[in-house]
Amino acid sequence: MFEFIPYEKSGLEDKEWDNIVDAADNGTMFHKRRFLSYHPKEKFRDASAVITKSGKTFALFPAVIINRNDRQVLSSRGGASYGGIVYPLDFTIKDAFECVELMEKYAKLLKCNAVEITIPPIIYQSKYSNYLDFAFFRNGFGYMKREISSVVQLDVPEEKLLSTYRQEARTAVKKSIALGVEIVETDRFAEYYEILKKNLKMRHGVNPTHTLDELLKLKLLFPTKIRLFGAFKDDILIAGVCNFSVNNNVVLAFYISHDEDYQHYRAVNLLFYRIMNQYRNEGYKFLDFGIFTVNMEPNWGLGRFKENFGSRGIFRDTFYKEI
Repeated sequence: MFEFIPYEKSGLEDKEWDNIVDAADNGTMFHKRRFLSYHPKEKFRDASAVITKSGKTFALFPAVIINRNDRQVLSSRGGASYGGIVYPLDFTIKDAFECVELMEKYAKLLKCNAVEITIPPIIYQSKYSNYLDFAFFRNGFGYMKREISSVVQLDVPEEKLLSTYRQEARTAVKKSIALGVEIVETDRFAEYYEILKKNLKMRHGVNPTHTLDELLKLKLLFPTKIRLFGAFKDDILIAGVCNFSVNNNVVLAFYISHDEDYQHYRAVNLLFYRIMNQYRNEGYKFLDFGIFTVNMEPNWGLGRFKENFGSRGIFRDTFYKEI
């Protein structure tokens, strides 16, 4: 009943693929051809597939083949935070097993030596289930890693939101307001990016995942879904958060940054207070702060910072199997 058909042979157009992602139970921005297309074609070897059931399009599998230690690995789509199978609302446990079993056969046809899949955290689903996780486990997959992502439920009325924060964060929000910090949505990406680069280099010794040009290109591709909120003091940008509305349920705080020279304004705290209210009012259920673990090693300070806003940790799992 089920078949994996390489995307380029499926007859499906990019727009059709993206429409299926929008209607899926667990589809996200990172599964869309529109998002994946911003990477140069030579960067990844595309191995995406359309999964059919009884001859009809049923699910999608964005994927690439990567070379690692002279071995070929079929992986979640490169250049995205997560990938895996995009499935419909009526996805069953039997469907999950069929798809995982066929995924392995598909990988063998592509002469891959292993399969590596990072699936979206459970909050990205419309109807929560662990069918895929169970199917992976029962088919011999193990956890390559289990990262922890910090998540805030946006089901708190505005007048009660501040009370869900720890005392430290509540005090910082009130101080920022008293000092006259203003929070607005802005397109001043170049200024923000300079702060971001300096911040990441100083704190972690790394550069942003995206270049400024890539970030601006993504903004053009998703003008209403990628939004920058800035904290301003006397028209000076002192902090910013770039948010990705990944699907209709979840907004992901992708890049968080502030100017150390203005640290005493505690602008990031006020930013998140305003952002949570904004997205809650727009109908989103969760704010995902992103992971505070790297290869399962916690960054305790970052974890505590996110917990100040009432966040709790959920798994972002990567499954792996040698074949």
